[in-house]
Amino acid sequence: MSRTYGNFIDGEWTDSQSGETFEVTNPAAADEVVSVHPASSEADVEAALDAAVAAQDEWASTPGPSRGAILREAGNNLEARKEEATEVLVREEGKTRSEAGGEVQRAIDIFHYYGAKARDFGGTVKSASAPGKDLYTKHEPLGTVALITPWNYPIAIPVWKLAPALAAGNTVVLKPASEAPAVVSIVLECLDDAGLPAGVANTITGSGSEVGGPLIESERIDGVSFTGSTAVGTMVAETAAVDLKRVQCEMGGKNPTVVMPSADIEDAAETVGVGAFGTTGQSCTATSRAIVHEDVYDEFVAAVSDYADSLVVGDGLDDSDMGPHVSENELSSTLEYIDIGASEGATLEAGGSRLSGDDYDDGYFVEPTVFSGVENDARIAQEEIFGPVLAVVKADSFEDALDLANDVDYGLSASIVTQDLSEGKRFVNEVEAGVAKINEKTTGLELHVPFGGYKDSSTNTYREQGDAGLDFFSSVKTIYENY
Repeated sequence: MSRTYGNFIDGEWTDSQSGETFEVTNPAAADEVVSVHPASSEADVEAALDAAVAAQDEWASTPGPSRGAILREAGNNLEARKEEATEVLVREEGKTRSEAGGEVQRAIDIFHYYGAKARDFGGTVKSASAPGKDLYTKHEPLGTVALITPWNYPIAIPVWKLAPALAAGNTVVLKPASEAPAVVSIVLECLDDAGLPAGVANTITGSGSEVGGPLIESERIDGVSFTGSTAVGTMVAETAAVDLKRVQCEMGGKNPTVVMPSADIEDAAETVGVGAFGTTGQSCTATSRAIVHEDVYDEFVAAVSDYADSLVVGDGLDDSDMGPHVSENELSSTLEYIDIGASEGATLEAGGSRLSGDDYDDGYFVEPTVFSGVENDARIAQEEIFGPVLAVVKADSFEDALDLANDVDYGLSASIVTQDLSEGKRFVNEVEAGVAKINEKTTGLELHVPFGGYKDSSTNTYREQGDAGLDFFSSVKTIYENY
């Protein structure tokens, strides 16, 4: 059964002023309509901005503990609706039930975290250089901010932008991705039920050209937070820079896991496999390269290929090991890269095909895929695929492995599997990535520490999550008070 949603503007659910809508279908059963949403226009953007700007002064003057109480209650409301939100997420994005449930729980936890952090949002006191003087800082909200979020984590990423923005006293216009917008509507319902004043948070759905462009370009927007592809993020940053808006863009990745001879190879294969094939490889932090020492290369290739072959692919509602791609376009892109890998001379060790027959024909399913014999300058080792495709690259030493890990335009997440402490410490110190891990998959983030990338993975301005999330959404005023 499908549900029709509206835009949330000034505390009310409304249709697009054009009256146009679009449908979201189930990627596991493409003929099933999950939800219907407004295909918004620039007029809807202006209405949302009117509401957000009008509400900004009052929300900024609301005490931090009061703002935090609303965020905590929104988290409680979402927790009460966790099963509903999980099922909506599975049906519109394709994640397995376990993955979707974990993502919804993360959104709940983020609300609770920033609900508490709102009490600490204030400033610092410093010692002045003379008597009769107080010297301190005061944190103030930016004003009205635009949040543009992707489909691959359709509730966690919106909430990890929305919660610190609200905690810091900003008002918000949020544009979710058109592939999976329904869970954002649930989030706004939870905030509304928690007592969030009208106009403080607004959401509009529609295409990037019709909604995203006018939103970013508006002179009434004081900050822009974007997550998505490097190509689009670069354009967002360039557009925002025209008016000197504060901007953060977290973008693509081509994330390596280095496997050294001291590793337990079965454990290493599972670590890499979970990072590569979890969420159908549709994570910016997904493990897309395994850089393996030559002494254990063949053993690792066999183990990770067996892992890929063991996975059950199916409808996320059945909680299979791996769900479908979110759309036919994403599936086609992955299949194209599989063809590219074969044409470049890599050896296909596992997977490589679209799944068909039985329940597969109506969805966007592909096999978990492993290539060995991949040269690091190959396209499947350099370009973000955003699908369950793993390129295994051979290294002849630790130094070679580190060089290969860094020899890419991206720098989001990286890990090493080793029992050698020196190798682990050198790796995290020298790898060119914003997230570096020892004996852990490249995916998976703690919510209370900064997240962001290096090189083409980020605008390298402000980080997200933790205290860094509040830093982006606030300005610091330094006050000299003489008496």
